[in-house]
Amino acid sequence: MRIEAHALEHFYGHEKVLNGVDLVIEPGSFTAIIGESGSGKTTLLSILSTLLQPSRGSVRYDGKTFGELGNIDRFRRHNIGFVFQFHYLISYLTLRENVALAALDQTLVDPLLEALGIARLEGRYSDEVSGGERQRAAIARALINRPSVVFADEPTGNLDTKNALGVYELFKRFSIEGTGFVVASHDKKIADYADIIIEMEDGVVKQIHQR
Repeated sequence: MRIEAHALEHFYGHEKVLNGVDLVIEPGSFTAIIGESGSGKTTLLSILSTLLQPSRGSVRYDGKTFGELGNIDRFRRHNIGFVFQFHYLISYLTLRENVALAALDQTLVDPLLEALGIARLEGRYSDEVSGGERQRAAIARALINRPSVVFADEPTGNLDTKNALGVYELFKRFSIEGTGFVVASHDKKIADYADIIIEMEDGVVKQIHQR
């Protein structure tokens, strides 16, 4: 799915956090939005992922504006996956049940758990596995419906370096297979894995690097 943002501005009260952002996210790309806290990267990610409407400007998804997408919940379920810093797994469900709950096609659950290396943990609960394993389950939940693009906000914020790099490697692998990723992060190590790096500072895009 091609995402085009034009002249995005956003305010929280009187505070302007985005100031005229223009960019294009190409289908299947691994795009990293990097910047320090307060740079506007999370707000930009929220707008691109349909979770937040901009104060000004527009976003198009394969040429359609937000208002032309129809049922937004249906659009998200079929086209978008989400991964957050905190995994938000349901504690009283097993890892497999968490993933299966989101699945439109239950036959995809087991192969995906296997692909992400957590099939052996499918019967465990989130408090019985490591932080890296919980985040892999969250990634499985985001990928289960084969979305066009996965949006991730600081997905490695609570992980050590080894597990953080493991998450980036997973994103790269699935990106090569055709799923797009847009990841907001302050971790500059992500630049070693992303195809496109968008540098944010004070609500504007300072630079865009393409590998």
